[in-house]
Amino acid sequence: MPSPVSADHPAAQPPGRGSVDALIRQTRRLKGEVDAVRRDTRGDGADPEERWQRALYDLALRQLNDIDAHLAQLRDGPPPGPARPAPPSAAPDGSLLARVGSAEWNLLTDQATWSAELYRILGLDPAGPALTLDELPGLVLAEDRPKLTEMVTACLVDAKPIDDEFRVVRPDGTVRTVHMMGEPVLGADGGTTSMWAVLRDVSELRRGQRTVSETRDSLHRHRRQEHTGQPIAAGSREAAPPPWHGSLRPPHQGPAALDLAAHRLPATTATLIGADWHDALELADGQSVLTVGGLTGQDVTAASGMAMLLGAVRGMAMAGTRPGRLLTLLNRLLDTSAQPALGSAVCCRYLPSTRTLLWARAGHPAPLLYRDGTGRLLDAPDGTPLGATPGARYEESAVTLRPGDLLLLHTGALLPELDGTATVHRLLGLAPRFGPGRTARDCVRTVVEEFGGPGREDDACVLAAKITT
Repeated sequence: MPSPVSADHPAAQPPGRGSVDALIRQTRRLKGEVDAVRRDTRGDGADPEERWQRALYDLALRQLNDIDAHLAQLRDGPPPGPARPAPPSAAPDGSLLARVGSAEWNLLTDQATWSAELYRILGLDPAGPALTLDELPGLVLAEDRPKLTEMVTACLVDAKPIDDEFRVVRPDGTVRTVHMMGEPVLGADGGTTSMWAVLRDVSELRRGQRTVSETRDSLHRHRRQEHTGQPIAAGSREAAPPPWHGSLRPPHQGPAALDLAAHRLPATTATLIGADWHDALELADGQSVLTVGGLTGQDVTAASGMAMLLGAVRGMAMAGTRPGRLLTLLNRLLDTSAQPALGSAVCCRYLPSTRTLLWARAGHPAPLLYRDGTGRLLDAPDGTPLGATPGARYEESAVTLRPGDLLLLHTGALLPELDGTATVHRLLGLAPRFGPGRTARDCVRTVVEEFGGPGREDDACVLAAKITT
């Protein structure tokens, strides 16, 4: 059999060093020309168009600096050690005019003026009013609000320019990273009269930077493997239940009580941060046990620990152990393990005779319930992570379900850029797409389409259960 690379189909070759050096020289010459034009356009900052032009020149220089650095990396080859993620103030993504909006906040009249593009970046209706500086933090992730407050305060009080990033949650639940550059506008008395800013959506750039860092890290791991001859284990993925879909049909109960579907979203890098599972178990009495969970650790250790926990869950569930007691015993099992680890889980037991769901959680996101086109989090009982507190006891909650209800269980790594609150907000935003005619498999497919993009460093699981009778 001929080699995949033949004389007719030669392997792609990297560009020669001379050609890359020529590109670097051209980039640096262009940087000098852009910088010269930028200096010529500097004025007193009172003209909005002038400020806009100057900001675009600044953005152009940032991007050219980024191109210069990437070309140098291409010329010099992969670094000797794992690459670190780029700093938050790195260059913006895409073309200069794409995803760039402007804003000005007048401190004397308390009026805000936004460009149409800024409304689009933030996912707001252009027909609505522009947000004031007091209202803007309402769009920002809670952990980034202190940063935004510090930026704005330093600009207004100390006349310092703004040049930093923060994350916003748009009304549709998506999270975007926004880079903000701005300056104060001073009045005749030297006091600040307004603040202007250029805001750019750099979400795609951040994902690209993570991809570059992850692929370089993967290259270094591959080189270490070749050098030592020891393969890197992938046991945590291999030991996990495969994607599946289907209905539970309890014995002697007639039609299925639950329409079930589940899926594993694999990590897009070779880094294995932990091991997640999803499981559905049919019991002889017609009840069903649904669990999702995860365990910290890497490679074979995480895989064996997850297999131990999943086996324990099934054994105790078949013995009739209720969810709260089951998690209490799992916590004791991890606490006495020879290799301590932390885990999280949510355990549900469904009683079809009364349509009652009994559930408990241990450091894990609560299930989501979708009904009549809306979704909500189930009221969460207390529950510390597994293995964190010796002797911990786990409370149990109960909820009565209706035919047509959809229950969604998930692990916490659906999107790396979202915290738990933002992930839940985005999942709840899918409620209109989980209509009455949608099966559990349809709903899982919708979640996978929404969260199945690149950049995930850990596996994630989602399990959907629709009440059918």
